[in-house]
Amino acid sequence: MQAPQSAIPDFYYALFAFYEPALTILGFIGHICLMDSQTHNTQAPWPVDSPPPTTIPRASVVSVIQLAHVCALMGVVNFFVLTAVRRHLATQLVVQEKIVRALMIPLLIGDIVHLYVTLWALGDDRWDVARWSPMLWTTVIIGLTLMIPRIMWHLGLWRYVDTRDNVPVQEQVVLHEK
Repeated sequence: MQAPQSAIPDFYYALFAFYEPALTILGFIGHICLMDSQTHNTQAPWPVDSPPPTTIPRASVVSVIQLAHVCALMGVVNFFVLTAVRRHLATQLVVQEKIVRALMIPLLIGDIVHLYVTLWALGDDRWDVARWSPMLWTTVIIGLTLMIPRIMWHLGLWRYVDTRDNVPVQEQVVLHEK
């Protein structure tokens, strides 16, 4: 079996340069187009004795739009960085791996913190999954569809890892002579 020839092979490239940006951009557009009380109020379960508001305070609208914008921006950054790495560093696998790693570390930290603060913010209801809204389930599940592959990337699964896959120059000469 041949070692992977890229730090960002097709599987990871499709996931992080297309799937993730599409999710974040669609989420941003959705918040702009559908910013109503239902979108806001489905983020988490509401206490039985405290119904959700029918109108959203302007500060909440601004906060949600800004958050959606930052998420969309991160998706766009992923696309451009990963595309540039694949296009311009295709023959420099060590540099490619280091740049992609520099992108993936903060994104993985963000995935973990996002899941943690989401659950933390739910308070005592965090494990009452029967009361979770479809929006909350979507947030957690989609977050995991990005976090798990990022963990896989860091573990070196299905990609080039210099410390494992690098063939020293002398070995390359011997392999070519055979």
